[in-house]
Amino acid sequence: MPKVGMPEIRKPQLINATMEAIYAVGLHKASVAMISSYAGVSPAIINHYFGGKDELLEATMRAVLLDLSNATRQQLAGISHDDVRGRILAIVAGNFDDSQIDPKVAKTWMTFWSYGMHKPALHRLQRINEKRLLSHLRYELKKLVDSEQAHFIAHGVAALIDGLWLRGALSPEGINKELARSLIVDYLQRCLPASLETTTAKAVSGG
Repeated sequence: MPKVGMPEIRKPQLINATMEAIYAVGLHKASVAMISSYAGVSPAIINHYFGGKDELLEATMRAVLLDLSNATRQQLAGISHDDVRGRILAIVAGNFDDSQIDPKVAKTWMTFWSYGMHKPALHRLQRINEKRLLSHLRYELKKLVDSEQAHFIAHGVAALIDGLWLRGALSPEGINKELARSLIVDYLQRCLPASLETTTAKAVSGG
């Protein structure tokens, strides 16, 4: 009989092992046997809890997305609902949270983006994440500008987040979140009707 609570232990353990294997050798070479060895369990455990490698990869992406959601929620927690610019920058900060720019996680994200073109389940999760980001940005921006402008600016911010994140992930120096935030602040200052001076310092410091 399985021990009570083992899924709660094994599943995160296997998800972390998946990211470690992807970081070490890439997804093609990250076999079920290798992932299970990273986790210190039998390969049969992966099939038992996930049904196979594809399902484990989907669960790993869900875990990364949950970390992103939690990071964004934490950034927003201390920002007043009336501080629209502060909330936009908090959303940006969540996307460059330490949980998202860790090299292991970054390589996992890049794997998702690549395989999402061929794996419907991963593509669906990517689309959900994209729509959620745009929805959050538009919601805040509509408090300052009309719907058309909010749509345009939100796409610009999202493109900057993805582009700066990807450039950093491909750079030997890694992702520079301070530079990314500063560039996005500059973009917002050019697009929005009022100064961002009062919120820039807080956003750059990660507050």
